[in-house]
Amino acid sequence: MREVAFDTAAFDAAAFDAAAFDTAAFDTAAFDTAAFDTGVIAADAVALAELHGGTGHEGVRIEWLQRRLRQAPGKRHVDDAGNLVWAFGPPPYRLAVLVHVDDVFDEATLRGVTQRDGWLCGPGIGDNAIAVATAVAVAERALAGSLPVAIVFTVGEEGLGGLRGARHACRELAPGAVLALEGHGRDRVFTEAVGSLRVQVTVTGPGGHSWWDRGRPSAVHEIVRLLHGLVGAAAAAKLAVNVGLLDGGTGVNAIAARAAATVEWRATDEAALDRQEAALAGLEVSPGLRLSVQRLDRRPAGSVPVTHPLVAAVLRARASVGLPQATGNGSTDANAALAIGIPAVALGCCEGEDMHAPTERIRVDSIVTGARQLQAVLAEVLELTRD
Repeated sequence: MREVAFDTAAFDAAAFDAAAFDTAAFDTAAFDTAAFDTGVIAADAVALAELHGGTGHEGVRIEWLQRRLRQAPGKRHVDDAGNLVWAFGPPPYRLAVLVHVDDVFDEATLRGVTQRDGWLCGPGIGDNAIAVATAVAVAERALAGSLPVAIVFTVGEEGLGGLRGARHACRELAPGAVLALEGHGRDRVFTEAVGSLRVQVTVTGPGGHSWWDRGRPSAVHEIVRLLHGLVGAAAAAKLAVNVGLLDGGTGVNAIAARAAATVEWRATDEAALDRQEAALAGLEVSPGLRLSVQRLDRRPAGSVPVTHPLVAAVLRARASVGLPQATGNGSTDANAALAIGIPAVALGCCEGEDMHAPTERIRVDSIVTGARQLQAVLAEVLELTRD
């Protein structure tokens, strides 16, 4: 496969003449495929993906966006949660577009994006740098004046971020509807929000020498037993379960005095997650050991009916740019809106693979269609919610 470094200099966003477009109002007729330059969007996405920005460390990306949008229409401010709010008119907002800026990679990750046979490849390029770049491109060209829209570049969507940014934005802005924008998953509209329960299970005990103290209970042995039971019970409870982190012990010849595991359950049924959380109170360990179960995060499940006007508007917009009418489920910033009764769906911008892996990639030729989709959705939803 042919691989070359991505040349951001070849795609200078400043060279794009936004002044050539009338931004006095949202006018879909004024925009066609040629209005979106793949290179400009890709250059923004690459610049963002190559910055460290794991959950809890989004500040450098928010600062980059503030510089990038210095000459853009609308007004911007950083809210108390650390989100960058880009408003195009006074509240109340009929629509908030939530686009998370964090990714799953830590500061030890080797950042870098390459072009390879029609793909952009690198950590975070699809989730969620391309979505941020797409939102910027569409908003710069299609939104201005006094429109009841806010685009919020959110923090804390990934990992144990707890949807911190999305929860704050939904609470403070109280929009009429929410659209969560993701980089992957352009083949469907996400109308169901997958909820999750995340806990840390810790077992502690006396430890000891593997021979002289043989027979003493081992924290590692015990946590393996507990995890085997938790994993085995998940399918019957209609839950997906993942033991994401596991550690314990100090050496091969020492009985482990401590062992811990981070466990996640996911479901589209909030009641199933409630039952699982309640069941954790009944966990027991062998004599001589102690157990601690700490809740790390709880992401609410929810859904919007496929018959809801918001879903119908989004599907009409997708049909207008040749995208399928399929619906599905996912875990996004939309969860936060649905949890407090705000109608919400999530959309993907591109075709991609290997989300959350260092080999993550998106198809370059899918970028423009993703931008056209967002543009069409904004027009449909704003018309739907017009006073």
